[in-house]
Amino acid sequence: MSKGKDRAIVVKRVTPAKKGHHGGAWKLAYADFMTAMMAFFLLMWLLSSVTPVQLKGIAEYFNQPLKAALLGGDRSANDSSIIKGGGRDISTDAAGVTRRSDGTRSDATHNAARKEDEAIDPLKGSLERREQERLHDLQVKLMAAIEANPVLHQFKQQIRIDSTLTGLRIEIVDSQKRPMFATASDDVEPYMRDILRAIGQTLNDVPNRIVVQGHTDAVQYAGGQKGYSNWELSADRANASRRELIAGGMDEDKVLRVLGLASTQNLNKADPLDPENRRISIIVLNKKSEDALTRDDTTTTTLSDNAAGAGPLAQKLAPAPVAVPGVPAAGKQ
Repeated sequence: MSKGKDRAIVVKRVTPAKKGHHGGAWKLAYADFMTAMMAFFLLMWLLSSVTPVQLKGIAEYFNQPLKAALLGGDRSANDSSIIKGGGRDISTDAAGVTRRSDGTRSDATHNAARKEDEAIDPLKGSLERREQERLHDLQVKLMAAIEANPVLHQFKQQIRIDSTLTGLRIEIVDSQKRPMFATASDDVEPYMRDILRAIGQTLNDVPNRIVVQGHTDAVQYAGGQKGYSNWELSADRANASRRELIAGGMDEDKVLRVLGLASTQNLNKADPLDPENRRISIIVLNKKSEDALTRDDTTTTTLSDNAAGAGPLAQKLAPAPVAVPGVPAAGKQ
């Protein structure tokens, strides 16, 4: 055989080189990110579930002096006040209540106050939610009534309903083409009468009381400086609107205030002469605003019992008589 036939055949197989592992650093970073997001979620949830008074208490806890934290001594847990000397007690909203700086305030007092707050807050929040639902239903019902009534539907551009901090505000805005009242008068136009009576009938569906406000533009009333002015005109128009609301079926006792504001609250602040500034506002008050308006100021001090100042309190405050030599005292002859 030839040398070529005796030669061994070698087959060389080349395998591709394996690439290096990317590592798991990204997994650690992703896990840290998810942990931080979970901690942030828990923090936001806790902040939304505590009262403002409790939030202040938490803030004071973290303001504990560093020296007391590192070297020991009186800590915030030993006293109801972090800084000795007292101060207003943030654990209660009562005015004039101060902390005791000798640490004698018991945990039972704190627990009782906290339980009282926890019992009141849910009830208060539930009442506010129900009231908001009633006002929202009233808004929907008024808008549906405007859409369903052919007379009101053509004037819906002049009727604005929105929610404010004081309650539900219903505004009927004047326009150059459709004035609500006769010029310089409180005589109600027929279409305005229909709008007010339709609204008055619907307002009985909620127990809330209302405030009727009259607004004018800044155009001076003719001869206003001598007597009748935009102040009187806006008040008369608000009162005329009140009468139409009652004529539409609204309970008369629902009216809490009738105000004339002239041009002090312009709708278009850039143009005080804009006809849109002439409007009637009907505010359906929420409970908080109604209480603020109806609360009697019983904390004032009366100096006299009558206009002449002859009451017993006036006599107590009167200065004592001064004896003058040679002059007989009053009441003695």
